Amino acid sequence: MKTHRPLLAASLTAMLVASAAAAAPAPVHWQPTWISPAQPLFADHAVLPMGLPVEFHDATLRQVVRTSLGGPRLRLVFSNEYGTAPLMLGAIAVRVARGDGQAAPVRFQGRDDIVVPPGAKVVSDAVDLPTRAGDRLDVDVYLPRTAKLAGFHWDAQESTLLWHGNTVGRRDRDPLETGTARAFVSELWVASAHPPMSVVVIGDSITDGNGSSMGRDQRWPDHLARRLAPHGVAVLNAGIAGNRLLRGGWGDGALARLDRDVLGRPGVRAVVVLLGTNDIGFPGSPFAPVEAPVTLAELTSAFRQLAAQAHARDVRVLVGTVPPFKQALQGTPLEGHYSADKDATRQALNDWIRRAGVFDGIADFDRVLRDPADPARLDPALDSGDHLHPGDAGYRRMAESIDIRTLLGATASTQVQP
Repeated sequence: MKTHRPLLAASLTAMLVASAAAAAPAPVHWQPTWISPAQPLFADHAVLPMGLPVEFHDATLRQVVRTSLGGPRLRLVFSNEYGTAPLMLGAIAVRVARGDGQAAPVRFQGRDDIVVPPGAKVVSDAVDLPTRAGDRLDVDVYLPRTAKLAGFHWDAQESTLLWHGNTVGRRDRDPLETGTARAFVSELWVASAHPPMSVVVIGDSITDGNGSSMGRDQRWPDHLARRLAPHGVAVLNAGIAGNRLLRGGWGDGALARLDRDVLGRPGVRAVVVLLGTNDIGFPGSPFAPVEAPVTLAELTSAFRQLAAQAHARDVRVLVGTVPPFKQALQGTPLEGHYSADKDATRQALNDWIRRAGVFDGIADFDRVLRDPADPARLDPALDSGDHLHPGDAGYRRMAESIDIRTLLGATASTQVQP
């Protein structure tokens, strides 16, 4: 009987390759699922309070983060951005807020503590803590030495709890103090079998959720995240209250931070941009009393540049029209955001956004939110009450107005439902 040795060898090789492939672990991808962009601390003469102490010693902070996608394991990123001294992080733990599960320790190369250099970020080891899309997580951070406030984000729309001493993972003590800003906790990643895919939203306090219900995840990016989660797309909120397209102040200007906070993220499919309110409203107000008014040409040039940079990275761009803000902050020490001239600039910018043809799509937030009886102001049913920021209903309406197929592109149209 004749033996077909070449055929037999080829069969054995194929079997060995198949066996090796079956035994090899599936690749793990780390999907960003939540971010908190850092900003510089306010100047001493700032018109608003910081929301947290500027220095901590022998203190524990508990902060809440929310997943837009879940996974079997997670990693946390901690920030000393804008810090000027090394930051010592002691014991850290994370727990899913739902239920009574134990807090899981967060380590760095197997250690409980780590020193973060000034201006740097560090990423933790993987933590075996399964999460689902929309989970709220408690993150406890112990600061054993004197630590200056860094990795700061002013408008958390959450309460940050502070205790004296190391209370990491404990739930049996009342906090010594409560703050309204974030510090040090910068990003949350989850393990995934698929390469990451994200939409990043960049904007000001309207994107950051000012005026929404505290601790209830009612920002418009939260509502957008709920729409995209079934399709495996994370939504990362890069909004910073007071942010502007052109100039810095409350955080670097959007063009200055575009690479760091948007285009440098892994798996970014698209960016949603909602900016212009503060570029138009700040000059002549208590926030920028001697600043010259912004011009339409300056704004349109900046939007074109933002789109060009995103498109060069194969990132789609969807731009929101600027919502109305007549009577914004009226009757408060911060009054001065609105004038008829400023509204004329806003309307001219919105007209340009609608017809410019340089973006992959628009979200007409102006039409969604304006009062039919007075288009220069927010619809009272959608207003948080300060005539500048929408409330929960307005934020939900904004997210619902975004066309998902336009946002993600034609290649996703067979997978994504509107």
